[in-house]
Amino acid sequence: MSIENSSAPGPAEDAAADLIAQLAHRGQVDKAGNPYIDHPRRVAGIVRANGYGPPYSTVALLHDVVEDTEVTLTDLRAAFGPTVSEPVDHLTRREAEAPEDYYARVLLSEVSLVVKHADIQDNTSAERLAALDSATQERLTAKYANAVAHLGGPKLPSRDSEPL
Repeated sequence: MSIENSSAPGPAEDAAADLIAQLAHRGQVDKAGNPYIDHPRRVAGIVRANGYGPPYSTVALLHDVVEDTEVTLTDLRAAFGPTVSEPVDHLTRREAEAPEDYYARVLLSEVSLVVKHADIQDNTSAERLAALDSATQERLTAKYANAVAHLGGPKLPSRDSEPL
């Protein structure tokens, strides 16, 4: 990584995070066959539309890189510091991890919780679900309903609303 560690992520960190995510997810596609990078960019857009900037938007761009690519938490810690790497760690599923354990970790920080709500919002959008077969739609709808039950919700709070 070529980004210097920063204690206060800002627009430059979002630009760097977008580039890292774009390179890390290069060649990956989602369940509907679309470029995977579109998903973290939409999640970051949802986060921003609700009044959250960096580090929330930075984490949103990077929320799947450790789980789905060769990028490591050590890489992210070196590039962005713990303000970004820790929430990404909270959002990274472990192999054979029970959903309840994963959700408990997501709840460890406001940043990871806000990003997860935005992730769920994107993953359950009518447009995304419509591109999938009915069995996958049903499976994902149940999966994300379970997530919302554990995390609270169902909506991402606006930055101007009460704290999480």
